[in-house]
Amino acid sequence: MNKKLLGFIPFLIFIFLCVFLYQGLFGNPRELQTGRIGQTMPSFVLPDLMDGSKQWRDTDLKGDVYLLNVWGTWCPTCIAELGYLTELRERGVRIIGLYYEQAYDPDFGDEFDINALRNEVQNMLDRAGNPYQFNILDLDRTLALDLGVSGAPETFLVDANGTILLHHTGDINPRVWRAKFAPVMQELSE
Repeated sequence: MNKKLLGFIPFLIFIFLCVFLYQGLFGNPRELQTGRIGQTMPSFVLPDLMDGSKQWRDTDLKGDVYLLNVWGTWCPTCIAELGYLTELRERGVRIIGLYYEQAYDPDFGDEFDINALRNEVQNMLDRAGNPYQFNILDLDRTLALDLGVSGAPETFLVDANGTILLHHTGDINPRVWRAKFAPVMQELSE
């Protein structure tokens, strides 16, 4: 191979690294991109957290605009946002909870006490506010993985056709609502 060409390869690698690092300077580290924006909700059949005899399907959620809020009682930020989410529900925003149980790992065959979890959740919602129409229990994290959830809280705005319009990582508070969610909700109501 030509010596000039071999000498040019490190220069190309240097240029590539410079471009890559330059892009990182202007990216927003708080904004995670999900590949699900513009796609429909993944198919699922999962139990209701508070009533194990009730099953929820992705098709049950179609027909209304809603927020799907990923949360857990172990998450301090989730607890902090419950009050504002409850205000949103009182203003007519439909909010569905996707309960993410961090302590359960199906691969290790952990003993799991669903009744203790239900009591813990009910006590938390009684104290901090209950914004949820219902909570879906995703013990095996199948829906969370399909959505690309990396933790809690995370919130998805889903339209009446089941299309994911927004994905927000972190709490929903008045500032986030006004800047990110309210404009899209306004558009949907027109």
